[in-house]
Amino acid sequence: MTPDAAKAADAGPAHALEARLLIDGRWRDAADGGRWRLIDPGRGEVIAEVPYARADAAAADAAAAVDAAQRAFATWSRSSPYQRAEVLERAAAWIRARADALARCTTEESGKPLGEAKGEWLSACNYLTWFAAEGARAYGRTIPARTSSRRIEVMLQPVGVVATITAWNFPVYNVVRSLAAALAAGCAVVVRPSELTPRSAMALAQALHESGAPAGVVNLVNGDPEPMARVFLDDPRVRQLAFTGSPRVGRLLMDGASRTLTRLTLELGGNAPVLVFPDVDVVEVARQFASWKQRNAGQVCVAPQRLLLHEDVADAFTEALVAETAKLRIGHGLEDGTQVGPLITARHRERVADLVSRSVAAGARVLAGGQPLERSGFFYAPTVLDAAPDGAPVLTDEIFGPVVPIQRFRTLDEALARANDTEYGLTAFVMTHDLNTSIKASERLEFGMVCVNDWLPATPEAPFGGVKGSGLGRETGAEGMLEYMERKTVFTGNVR
Repeated sequence: MTPDAAKAADAGPAHALEARLLIDGRWRDAADGGRWRLIDPGRGEVIAEVPYARADAAAADAAAAVDAAQRAFATWSRSSPYQRAEVLERAAAWIRARADALARCTTEESGKPLGEAKGEWLSACNYLTWFAAEGARAYGRTIPARTSSRRIEVMLQPVGVVATITAWNFPVYNVVRSLAAALAAGCAVVVRPSELTPRSAMALAQALHESGAPAGVVNLVNGDPEPMARVFLDDPRVRQLAFTGSPRVGRLLMDGASRTLTRLTLELGGNAPVLVFPDVDVVEVARQFASWKQRNAGQVCVAPQRLLLHEDVADAFTEALVAETAKLRIGHGLEDGTQVGPLITARHRERVADLVSRSVAAGARVLAGGQPLERSGFFYAPTVLDAAPDGAPVLTDEIFGPVVPIQRFRTLDEALARANDTEYGLTAFVMTHDLNTSIKASERLEFGMVCVNDWLPATPEAPFGGVKGSGLGRETGAEGMLEYMERKTVFTGNVR
């Protein structure tokens, strides 16, 4: 930790968290003075109002942020990676000093348990510090030329202004993984967070702003998504757009990006299969699965979604899973011991309920849960569905809720065929101690990430991303850094 970072950590919270837009280094309200009412999904009550621009005002705010970012890029891109690293490291120290208050803010607007929220903020520190170091490792290369009088060099340079549009389920992580990489690369950034969870992103912007990010390097806007996205896609100065969200919106962004050939990084969700083979400890794996599946009430793009159980252990695993599901403590995210919080909105809960009801009508059997909970907030009971038939909505759609469908298989080929039968290709899980099975499954699963006897496919040092309908490009890792850099080839002749 640098001396400045240590000083920031010792200082502790100096004042309240900001809940406004950040444009060109100034905190401000929306251009039209508009406001958005934030709802606590655990109680269904209004907890705050934040700036939110509509229609033309949203476009004006986005354009002002792009103007500021373009001006700042001219100097930020020429700063050394070590200077940029100091800002990221100080921001990490700023967060650590305020982790409890930041976690409470995130829990209030997202509903996730307080421990998960604090873990998300502390994880953000890891991304900031890792990319702080990675910026100095963005090496080019020298290519041997065919003649002694010629030199060929490949250098890496920041792509330019980057816009990022993020989802609500991880309001810190979804922002920081692209923000840290882009800033370390030398880009200036405009962030448009989800209107459902904007205060977490505002606090992250505050961390960077108060840690020395020059005016315009980090900008944050909040408003109607369509006019803001049009600004990002139509302005040729925005050279890269990172998006986390649905495949439908991802396709619309691809269409729009064609007008200015804007580069895209798209994380479009998943439908992760879990292949369980008969050589594992069934009770232990069921316990682990129940915990990881219900993290953030199942509202996780890499959540283990659908179980594919070998027929030799299917009954024992299902029995253990139902027992573990019954033990889960449901409650408001600020209540001690809560393991499963609410879904993000009433509308989202209705969507999950509809997926379950249509799947049951198609032949799935409810072994646990299967209905909304009668309490304040947007809760849905942790649910286990057995014998889900091929084509059932809980198998084909991304559930994004606390629902587990189960199918059985006899052979590895059958399991792989079922696992790959999806438009998504983000994450898959394999539970086995057999080396041959793990190698074959890892190679043949059509997913960007595969976990073998592991449940967490996300870490700063490894690439994150999917194939097929789950998106384009990679976040995090060395690959994530390169997403925000151009490769320039320099040819020098007549060297004597």
